[in-house]
Amino acid sequence: MSDSTTVVVGRIGKPHGIRGEVTVELRTDEPERRFAVGERLVVEGTGRTLTVTATHWHQSRLLVLFEELPDRTAVEAARGWMLTAEVDQAELPAEKDSYYDRQLIGLTALTAAGERAGTVEFVVHLPAQDLLEISTPAGTRLVPFVAALVPAVDLAAGTLTLADVPGLLTDLETEGDGADA
Repeated sequence: MSDSTTVVVGRIGKPHGIRGEVTVELRTDEPERRFAVGERLVVEGTGRTLTVTATHWHQSRLLVLFEELPDRTAVEAARGWMLTAEVDQAELPAEKDSYYDRQLIGLTALTAAGERAGTVEFVVHLPAQDLLEISTPAGTRLVPFVAALVPAVDLAAGTLTLADVPGLLTDLETEGDGADA
């Protein structure tokens, strides 16, 4: 069995009703996997464990009932808690061509010609798309994580390949300096 890692999966929001249901602000793309009935989540920084007993969607919000939070008063006290899960380091997302942040961070970014361009330092999640923060010799660059710009990810090799797009990793203003003669 591979080593496990701790990942943040959600944040407890406001109570819903009086029987202990709570809204959860998701920090995972797989809520059905992380908040399945019987899953035990850890409250970040406390070691306290919460067991999922029921979930359902209400107006595009996930509502969760935890065994250890039996009523509205208990849920009010838990508001703002960050929830984490222990996951197997080798676990892969359910969707094809999807990756966890932990799999992308640290990968070597290669140019289309196979030359080292930099290292993925962070994944920025935006509503429209995710961005890869890549540390390059010229500084930090943000690259949209879409197939047209990142056509290949090879986790086994520890690399991802960037498309040959002018200005992707350089400033367009300085790219042509001195090239015209």
